[in-house]
Amino acid sequence: MRGIVTRKRILVLGAYGLIGQEIATAVQDAGHEVIGLVRSSSLAERLLPSLDCRTADISKLLTPEDWRRFVLGVDAVVNASGALQTGMRDNLGAVQDAAIKALIKACEDNGVQDYVQISAPGAVETAETEFLRSKARADAVLRQSTLNWVIFKPGLVIARNAYGGTALIRALAGFPFVLPIVLPDARIQTVSVNDVAQAVRAAIDERVEMRTEYDLVEDAPHSLLDITRAFREQMGFSVPFVLRLPYWFGAVAARLGDAAGWFGWRPPLRTTALKVLRDDVRGDPAPWRAASGDGVAKIEETLTGMPATIQERVFARAQLLTPVVICLLSAFFIASGAIGFAQNAEASAILADRVGDSAARLLVFAGAALDILLGAAILFRAWARPAAALMIGLSIVYLAAGTVFTPHLWLDPLGPFVKVFPVMGLALCALLMIEER
Repeated sequence: MRGIVTRKRILVLGAYGLIGQEIATAVQDAGHEVIGLVRSSSLAERLLPSLDCRTADISKLLTPEDWRRFVLGVDAVVNASGALQTGMRDNLGAVQDAAIKALIKACEDNGVQDYVQISAPGAVETAETEFLRSKARADAVLRQSTLNWVIFKPGLVIARNAYGGTALIRALAGFPFVLPIVLPDARIQTVSVNDVAQAVRAAIDERVEMRTEYDLVEDAPHSLLDITRAFREQMGFSVPFVLRLPYWFGAVAARLGDAAGWFGWRPPLRTTALKVLRDDVRGDPAPWRAASGDGVAKIEETLTGMPATIQERVFARAQLLTPVVICLLSAFFIASGAIGFAQNAEASAILADRVGDSAARLLVFAGAALDILLGAAILFRAWARPAAALMIGLSIVYLAAGTVFTPHLWLDPLGPFVKVFPVMGLALCALLMIEER
């Protein structure tokens, strides 16, 4: 072991992720040159404006030659990339296994010296989830490599940013009036994202023993219920009635999360997350305490260091509403379009006196088709924001056309035009709420 002696050039995979962003900032602050490897250049420019970022889909980098242009001239690599579960946007076997094995070989072939791997407690090849098995397979290849490596296995990572496990806990803690919880007695050891970043910094500076692995977890485990209560208290919400739900209820909710994953969403509650919680999130804090001299912060210290503001309180509850808003808009527009097709003759009759029978039927048909198209599109993460914006635009067109051709409907007792405004408001909410990072 030795202190920092040279300024290193470091490639950080997943540089704008929950952990990667903190690592990139900490290592850059230590005086090293950091290159971020990210999937979206526009997101990187927004989140990491001072960082030199390269763009690539890691799941497509499956050979050492694919990685060569990224690792040439690099002294160290930090792998903070990963995914919870395979879905429309994520291929777990590629992102956490095949691509990382190719990266390790590329590092060996191109003179990279140091490699830091962010893994997970319980990452063994016999684990129940592919998330942990794929991590374990990459870890095994790294252990056999010639690189100067360290494997860190953080517990439940707590960060000011809400993503993954932190987002799930905040959502549970933000539930109004009641705290619904599955697996309340699951045992979990947490770690601050800052402690993870400082551990990586220590490894890069070679201030800890290399070619070994460390669990980054606090000393004592807590129940999931206690952790959720701690978050609720931190956000200033009143103590709720605790509703202990059976495991099957969580399994059904997780299956819905799995389905959302195939539409491009990344909900924090999925089958993998539930199984990991069921098996507990535990590690051995002793090796890292011995190596670093102090270990990591307790959850009480972590939460004290990140006092909640109205931002956290609003987010905790807004994220509960996001799927509700999306599903309501989808159902409304699809139902509206289906009714338009089913009642084409009746709807066309309203316009026929103004535009003629053929044109009226065509307009009703086109409007119904657009409604169904937008109702389906908003279910897909990649199209959700454009769909919400188009819903607002289409509603304005409906109102304008209705004012010209059927102005009497403004005074209709059922208020068909007036009811469009709440729909526009709901679409505007969706447009503002659909943010991933």
